[in-house]
Amino acid sequence: MITVGDQETAIAAARDGDASKLADLIDGGVPVNLSNEAGDTLIMLAAYHGHANAVSTLVRLGADANIANDRGQTPLAGAVFKGQDGVVAALLDGGADPFTGTPSAVDTARMFGRLELLALFERKG
Repeated sequence: MITVGDQETAIAAARDGDASKLADLIDGGVPVNLSNEAGDTLIMLAAYHGHANAVSTLVRLGADANIANDRGQTPLAGAVFKGQDGVVAALLDGGADPFTGTPSAVDTARMFGRLELLALFERKG
């Protein structure tokens, strides 16, 4: 049985980028797409805090890279906003859709003049 403590530990591990702990918790039954009270999934938290290795681990374990939080933001748009290119790559490798969310990763890249990302997203789209 998964406890509230396990869920809180998983959320903290995602924020901290502790890929090993995340893998152990998910292997132990914590849902890979667990979210906090704001709708931020584990992959969203890892992405927003710049932890490419944790993002890759979550993708490998089946996390959905396209789940938006309660404000319509996706992990990919958050990674673009934060300038986390390694996380962007890990999310794209995990199937993240740059055209999903509000604003989308494409919209976010446009806002910040990230032309190289716009070109990459067009190739992925």
